[in-house]
Amino acid sequence: MEVSVLLVFIIIGVTILLFVTEYFAIDKIAFLIIIALVLLQLTTPEEAISGFSNPAVITILSLMILAVGLEDNGVIQWLTQGIKQLKILPLLLLTPVFMLISASISSFISTTAVVIIFIKIISQLAERYNFSSSKLLMPISFAGILGGSCTLMGTSTNLLVNSIAKQSGVEAFSFFEFTSYGLIFLAIGIVFMTVASRFLPKDPSADLQSTYEIDSYIFTVKISEESDLVGKTISEIDFMAEELATPLKLIRNSKVMNAPGKYLEIKAGDNLVLMSTFEQINDIVQQHELIINDRRRDAQHKKFGDGESENESDMTYVELLILPGSKLIGNTLKNMRRMSLNGAYPIAIKKRQNLRNTKERLIRKNINDINIKPGDRLLVELQEQQLGKMYALENIAILNQHEYEPAVPLKRKFTALFILLGVIGLAASGVLSILAASLTGVAALLLFRLISLDNIYHRVNWQIIFLLAGMIPLGIAMSNSGADVWISDQLMKLLQGQPPMIVMGLLFGVTMLLSGFISNNATAIIMTPIAIAMAAGFGLDVKPFILAVMFAANFSFFTPVGYQTNTLIYGTGLYKFKHFVIIGGVLSLILWLTGTLVLTNAL
Repeated sequence: MEVSVLLVFIIIGVTILLFVTEYFAIDKIAFLIIIALVLLQLTTPEEAISGFSNPAVITILSLMILAVGLEDNGVIQWLTQGIKQLKILPLLLLTPVFMLISASISSFISTTAVVIIFIKIISQLAERYNFSSSKLLMPISFAGILGGSCTLMGTSTNLLVNSIAKQSGVEAFSFFEFTSYGLIFLAIGIVFMTVASRFLPKDPSADLQSTYEIDSYIFTVKISEESDLVGKTISEIDFMAEELATPLKLIRNSKVMNAPGKYLEIKAGDNLVLMSTFEQINDIVQQHELIINDRRRDAQHKKFGDGESENESDMTYVELLILPGSKLIGNTLKNMRRMSLNGAYPIAIKKRQNLRNTKERLIRKNINDINIKPGDRLLVELQEQQLGKMYALENIAILNQHEYEPAVPLKRKFTALFILLGVIGLAASGVLSILAASLTGVAALLLFRLISLDNIYHRVNWQIIFLLAGMIPLGIAMSNSGADVWISDQLMKLLQGQPPMIVMGLLFGVTMLLSGFISNNATAIIMTPIAIAMAAGFGLDVKPFILAVMFAANFSFFTPVGYQTNTLIYGTGLYKFKHFVIIGGVLSLILWLTGTLVLTNAL
């Protein structure tokens, strides 16, 4: 093995490890990949930054902007009004119908955007008509993934794989070239999830306070001079002895004491970082005259409040789910308290679970310095009459839903819808490439003043763009170093004399397994050159091998971290990791066997 090949494998291994552990943000990982490739001379500097001008990346950016334009001009909301009418269907029919709608829309609009809208719709319907939203959210997420796999513009993965294939000299896919395969997978997914939805968990109590289990939220409280805790040790504090709140750290005169011992004496001015429930922390603050988040709380009030006026409006608490593209991503609680959150004041944070998000890690980091990421949840305080302003925050899902429908002129809705249909028509007919059609659509939105670039700068998920731009040079490095050919040669030796079905099954299975732990886009970029080299080595038609990577990279159902939509519904707190492993795992197994059979027959 040559040194350059070994270096590429080391970079891929480190990249996968960083993705799985989430040690760095994905955009930071991508940037580090670019630097590593240049310094190790695995690519030229020009090749290392070529991802920023890659047609697939620009196409994905344009489609993101189109999705923002559709949402801002009420087209998505317009469609949801019709979807809400389906509430009259029994749950057994509601699941396949919602899945079919989600899949159909996801074939032409960003799957993530579609699932975000469905999270909001289903949360509203579940609260109003008393059914479990958990029975629908996972099926809809899976359907969005399957539907996006049906057309060339359905997912960023499809566009990336097609772009890499073209650069390798393979004939590009047409818009609907693989739709028939995608529909087979979609039909299997709808039937399976309709049955499997019966085994999904029921929602926890809809009451906000009862949904906050121990260790779910993190609060910072300050010991006031009047507090009865002054002079007591940790072991003498009743709520800690009864494990109603877990002390994570004590901060005294800028000195941090992690996991404070039970004999540590509390002093006035100390800051305690506690993990507890909303209800319990409320009682603790009132009973012991504490200060929460640097704002004095009146112990006589039943709710947190400044208590400055008896006529002050009642305060309410809203749980926000942070979605990809939110301007809050990357901020800390400290920063957000200085920002304008439309009258809301951040109280606490619940981190999305991952391999690195443990209590010990939170202990080592100041609560005010914890960065917000997609899938995290915020508890904010605001006056009840200000609740409607929360809906003006982009890429935020309000989990305790209230009706709010900003009026959008009908003319703007029709114009935005016609622009989308025009993009789809131009791309599907072959009159324009998807890149040209999507750029034309963005230009039309700008010309008709349906979007503003200032708004787009804040709404686009730039992390994804940087991820793609950083991963694409890694594929180039594999080709430059011959790593893809080396892997192909090893596989040929291993599979010598084996039927094509075994070869196809191995490629499909490895790609699907990898996509369950790292980004589906990253998986596609790594595996597509290998698939092309394998097809050439075995003397088989290359397109079925490319399709195997395309579909398998999308089908990351057995973990909540491989695909953004799974991460979103996992962030709602309705599911545990095991639900993805069991239900998503069985679906993945069925699709793996089906995909192997179908694509082998296409050879």
